[in-house]
Amino acid sequence: MSFLGVEQSLTGRSWVGPGAEVERAAEMMAQQTDLPRAVCQVLARRGVPVAEARGFLDPKLKELLPDPREMKDMEAAAARFLAAVKQRQRIAVFADYDVDGGSSAALLLVWLRQMGVQATLYVPDRIDEGYGPNVPAMQELVRVHDLIICVDCGTLSHEPIAAAKGADVIVLDHHLGGETLPDCVAVVNPNRQDESGDLGYLCAAGVVFLMLVEAGRQLRAEGAKGPDLMALLDLVALATVADVAPLIEANRALVRQGLKVMAQRQRPGLVALSDVARMDTAPSSYHLGFLLGPRVNAGGRIGQADLGARLLSTDSLHEAQALSERLDALNTERREIENAVRAAALEQAEARGLEAPLVWAAGEGWHAGVVGIVASRLKETANRPAIVIGFDGDEGKGSGRSVSGVDLGASIQKLAAEGLLVKGGGHKMAAGLTVMRDKLEPAMARLSELLAKQGAGKGGPADLKLDGALMPRAATVDLIEQIEQAGPFGAGAPAPRYALPDLQVRFAKRVGETHLKLSLSDGLGAGLDAIAFGAFDGPLGEKLSNHGGARFHFAGRLEINSWGGRQNVQLRLEDAAPAQ
Repeated sequence: MSFLGVEQSLTGRSWVGPGAEVERAAEMMAQQTDLPRAVCQVLARRGVPVAEARGFLDPKLKELLPDPREMKDMEAAAARFLAAVKQRQRIAVFADYDVDGGSSAALLLVWLRQMGVQATLYVPDRIDEGYGPNVPAMQELVRVHDLIICVDCGTLSHEPIAAAKGADVIVLDHHLGGETLPDCVAVVNPNRQDESGDLGYLCAAGVVFLMLVEAGRQLRAEGAKGPDLMALLDLVALATVADVAPLIEANRALVRQGLKVMAQRQRPGLVALSDVARMDTAPSSYHLGFLLGPRVNAGGRIGQADLGARLLSTDSLHEAQALSERLDALNTERREIENAVRAAALEQAEARGLEAPLVWAAGEGWHAGVVGIVASRLKETANRPAIVIGFDGDEGKGSGRSVSGVDLGASIQKLAAEGLLVKGGGHKMAAGLTVMRDKLEPAMARLSELLAKQGAGKGGPADLKLDGALMPRAATVDLIEQIEQAGPFGAGAPAPRYALPDLQVRFAKRVGETHLKLSLSDGLGAGLDAIAFGAFDGPLGEKLSNHGGARFHFAGRLEINSWGGRQNVQLRLEDAAPAQ
C-alpha cells in the first residue's frame, strides 16, 4: 500500500513507507539501546543489528580498515614505490582528470614531498588525449623517469604501458579489469577479475591510501617512519564521496574521519576551495559531493586537466587561492555548457522515448567534459541507464551512468570486445566509451539489449522510498543532529527521507533558472522553508508555483541551513503530491 495514499505524485512516482518489519526492529532497538527513535529507524532500515548499533554510530578505522595485503600485487607495489624513494629515483604520477584521480595523485605527491621527493604530475587532456595512459605520453615520461604510477586508470592500458620501456609502471586503480592485465610491476585493483570483489567498493584514492598504509608497514619493519597518514584522510573522503563510492564498511570510517580532518582546515587547497564555495559550516558529505567535488572536476572537464590535482597537493595558500578562483570560474562556465547540452539531449531522448532499457542521446560538438553530468541527469529523469555522446567529426566520446542493479561497465566492455566501440570501460554505475559514427546505432541497440537482460527498463519512475512522516513542529535542529550520528550519508547509504503531510504553500519563488524556494505551513502556526533544486527541469516547478491555494504532501530530506550565525531547518524537496 502506498504511503499517505500517494500512488502518483507530481513527478509520477508512488510513495513507499517503511515496512512493518523495519518499524518493529527500530522500536526494539530504541528500547534496548536508549538511542533516539529517529536514529534507530535509520539503523533498522540499513539492517544494523541491535548489538552493533553503537559501534555503527562510531566507526573506527582500526576496526574497519582492511589489511592492504588482501589485494593482489600490494606488497610488490609498495616495495617498488619505497625503493624509488630510498634511491631518489625519478617518479611520475599519471592521474585521471576527475576528483578521484586528482585526490589519488595528491595523496602520493604530498606523501612523497614529506619524504623529500618531488614527483612529476601528468594528467591527460580530456579532449586531446582522452582517458587513461596513451602511448605518446608514456613514451615521453619514460625518457626522464624511472617509475610511473598510474592512479585511477591503467588497468586496461596494455599498449601504452608496454610502450613505457625503460621505466617500471605501477597501476593503482578500481575500474573493472579485463581478462588480462598490463605487463608491469603491479596492478593493485580490487576489481581485477582474479580478485574476490570484497573490496570493490573502494575508489582509487582508497586503493592509494591502502598502498601508503602498506608502505608505512614496510618502513616500520625496517625501523623507519613515514608521514602521518591520518592527516591525508580529507583527500580520501573527498574522492570517496565525489566518485559516488558506496559509503559502506571501511568507506564509512574513511569519510567520517576525513571530514574531521577537513574541519581542521590544514590543507591549503581545500581551505581556499571551501572559502570560494562559501562554505560556512563544518564539512559534510553533501559539501564534498555538491560544492567541492564539482569545482575540483571543472578543470578536467573544460579547462586545464591538472588544476584539481595541483590544488589538492599544493602547500602554498597563495597558489591555492589562485587555483580555487580559477576552478570556481570554470565551474560556472561548465554549468552554462551543461545546461545547453542537457536541453538538447533531453529533447532528443524524449523524442526517441524514455521507456526503453537504455536512454541515450548524441550530438555534434557536445563538450566531452559535460556528457557524463548530462547522462546522470537523463538517468535521474527516466530511471534508466543513460549514455550521452559528443561527436567531433566521425568519432564520438561518450559517458554513461547506470541505475542500481545494472552493471553498465561490464556491458560497455562487452561492446568494445565485440568491435562496436573503439574502446570503453568503467565500473557498475559509470562508464566511458569512444564510438565511430557508423557504429552508433548498432552499438546503442546492442547495449540496450545487454542492459535489458539485467532488468533495465522495467517499470516507470522509481518508487520514492520514505522513512516516515513528520510534522513541521517535529523537524528540529536537534532531530537532524541526532540523525547525522548515523552518517555519513551518500551513495549506498542514503540520508533518511521524510514526508511532511498536508501543508500549504505560503510563498513560492523561482531562484536562478531552475530552482524553487518555498515557505510551507501547517496552518496551525508551524512551518518550514524548502528548496527544490532543478524543480523547473520537471513538473514540480510549475505545479507548485501555480498551487492555487491547494494543500500538498511534501517529501524530501531535512538539513540544517546556517545563515548569519543562525540555524534553522530546511527541507530539500524532492517530490510532492496533492493532499486528498
